[in-house]
Parts: sequence; structure tokens; C-alpha cells
Amino acid sequence: MNFKYFFLIFLSWASFAQNSNFPSAKVDSIVKRIQLPIITSYRINVLTLGAKGDSITDNKKAFDKAMALCKKNKGGTIIVPKGIYKINGPIHFVSNVNLRIEKGAKIKFSDNPKDYLPMVLTSWEGTMLYNYSPLIYANNCTNISISGEGTIDGEGGKTWKTFKAKENEGKNRSREMNHNNTPLEERKFGEGYFLRPQMIQFLNCKNILVENIRIENSPFWCLHLLKSESITIRGISYKSLNHNNDGIDPEYAKDVLIENVTFDNGDDNVAIKAGRDHEGRANAATPSENIVIRNCNFKGLHGVVIGSEMSAGVQNVFVENCKTAGYLKRGIYLKTNADRGGYIKNIFVQNIQLDQVEDCLYITSNYHGEGKGYQSDISNVYFSNITCNKASESGIVIQGFADKKIKNISLKNIEIKEAKNALSNENAENVLMTDVFIGKRATVPTAVSKH
Repeated sequence: MNFKYFFLIFLSWASFAQNSNFPSAKVDSIVKRIQLPIITSYRINVLTLGAKGDSITDNKKAFDKAMALCKKNKGGTIIVPKGIYKINGPIHFVSNVNLRIEKGAKIKFSDNPKDYLPMVLTSWEGTMLYNYSPLIYANNCTNISISGEGTIDGEGGKTWKTFKAKENEGKNRSREMNHNNTPLEERKFGEGYFLRPQMIQFLNCKNILVENIRIENSPFWCLHLLKSESITIRGISYKSLNHNNDGIDPEYAKDVLIENVTFDNGDDNVAIKAGRDHEGRANAATPSENIVIRNCNFKGLHGVVIGSEMSAGVQNVFVENCKTAGYLKRGIYLKTNADRGGYIKNIFVQNIQLDQVEDCLYITSNYHGEGKGYQSDISNVYFSNITCNKASESGIVIQGFADKKIKNISLKNIEIKEAKNALSNENAENVLMTDVFIGKRATVPTAVSKH
């Protein structure tokens, strides 16, 4: 080997090894620049506008009026006191507003799809389009907050649940439009296409706080952070077990703090996304980046997922001090395929306690074995101080392509006490393992027995 070439490889390898420590200073700088919303002093109680928390009355007009008054007053706090408030249709935010749902208060949305028309600009599994309005929706807003110790119920388990079996035509049409670069104004869905709306979606928003509320029974994804930045999600809890009930989906999102969240979801707890296929790659200037996830309790399908829609790229993700409160299929899951392109890089995960999982740590470039022509770059992934009691399938899985290897994976202080398959590592280079134990930890070698 050419000495100069060897020296360069050695230098890059040495710098990779040194970078494997969790970069707390980088986390601190992200958290420091995230701004909490500034809300004006105006306050309005929905009861004064005729709302009734009797679980029967439709309160749509009262909530719309409260939002209009806030707009007139350049912002304010909408107070929802104790009671069950049925709303037949969406809440559309304006800037500088805090929706405060107090302890003992529940907002219960109708499940009549017609209530969520006219259609709004939104996204569905990585493709921008017009569809039913999300139940709570903000577009181009600054300084917005949902707070209080109350509950938002999306009533997703009846009518909306039936949409899942009928969504394929709409889903496939949306993907064809993505691949064919169909103009956005022609991407009309809504009635007849059965694409369920998200429960809460922030689109093109900035300075967002969602704090202490409880989210239940969403029709689709629970909390979608789309093309938004400077976001704090903290202290919220979930019980949302319908189809595709991801807890939090940052997509083309930047500067996000997710902390002290108690998940209980029918799908991924946090799924970081960045658009799908051609449309996602065209948005490479707005990757999902600078996302901090810490002090959370995971319960659901997967803990933290990156992908599979990640075509604009995902970078600078920091996960620490989280544990499971129940079974997960996979603990940390990075997934992409050869339709996506883009990259996943600079992912740091430390101090994670998992109980029982199917697979503990899973990185794949070949999700569902789909696609061709656009393999993703996965590099610089650092796992440290992770424990798991039992993996019913695999402890650690890394799957790249022969012509597009996964690069620079660091595994440090990993203990998986029991696993059916310990390690599957293919088409990856620079996989560095330090103090990795899968199965029973070996002690000193036994001596030769005497005859």
C-alpha cells in the first residue's frame, strides 16, 4: 500500500474514532438557539364565546371565533377549561397564539371526513399535496403553542380506521405524482382517496411549543413537524394505538428539542423524515437536522426511527437518556432503500435502556427490498452505553449494498443480554466495536480438564 494513502486512511480513521464521544456542546448550542414562542397578554376563555364542555354540543364556531379574536388582538391565549368539547372540524392556528387546554379538559374532534374540507396544503408519507385538513393545523405561523394538562382526542378508531384498507389507490397516485413531478396545484386528494389526516400539523412554522398535553386516538400521524423550525416538544404523553399512529414526525424540520415525553403509540415513537424520492431529493437544501431527543420513555412499535422517507437528508440527530416502558419491535432503526437517495449522517445515540425488543439496533439501506438507482449514503453513526434485556431476533443489524457501503459505525459499551442472532454486519466498512457484549459475557477461559 502507498504510504501516503495509508497515512490518510489512518488519519481519517483516527478522527472518526475520536469523534465517537457524544458531542454535548453541540447539543447545548442547538437547544440554546431554539426559541420558545412569545405570546401576547390577551386572553379569551371559550366559555365566554358560547362553548359548552358537555361532550355533545358542536363548539367549532366558538373555537373559530376565539382564534379570530386572537388574530385581531395580534395574538393571545385561548383558554379551554374543564369539560369535554366536541369540535366538528379543524382548529386552524394564527400566529402568536397559545391554545391552553386545562387539566380536566378534553377536545374531542368529530370523525366525519366532510368536516375536514375544504382541503389544505399538507403532505402524505413524504409527498406534498392537498388533502383533508389536519385536525389542528398551522400554516406559515410564528410563535404558536399548545399547552396545559388536558387531552386532545382525534376519534381515529372508527370511521378513519376504515380508510386504511382503502388507501392504496390514493397512496399510489401520490407517489406517481411525486415521481412524475406533477405540479402541486394538480395534486388534489380528499374525498374518494381515503388518505387520513394528521392530528396536529405545523407547516412552514417557527417558534413552536407543545407542552404537557395528552394525545389520544389519532386518525394518522399524531404530531407532524413539517418544514418548520425552532420547535420544543416536552412533557407530553400519548395513548394512540390506531394504524400509523407515529408519535412525532419531524420532516424537513430544523432545530427540534423533544424531551420528557411518555410515548404509547401504535407505530414509531419518533420518526425523523425528509421527503420521499424525487421530490425529497429536489429539497436537498432543507434536510431534517439538529434534532435532540432526550429523557423520553418509549413504548410502541419502534423507539427512534430515521426514514424511510429521508430523501432530502437527515443529519445531526442526538438521542440520549431514554428507556422503554414496554415492548418495542426495534429500539433504534435507520431505514432507507434504493428509491430514496439522500443521506443519513452524524447520528449520536447514548444511554439507552431497552427491555424486550425484536431487534435492538438496526441499520438498513434495503428497506422492504424496494427501489433502484438511488442508494442512500449512511455514515458516521455512534452508539454508546446501550443495554437491552432480550432481542427475540437480532442484537445488531447493519445492511449496506456492495457498491454503496455503510461507513463509520461506532458501537461502544453495548450489552444485549440475550439475542437469537447476535450480529449481522454486511457491506459496511469502518465498524468499530469497543466493549460489545451480546449474550452471556465471557469470563476467563476454562482450564484443560484433568483425566
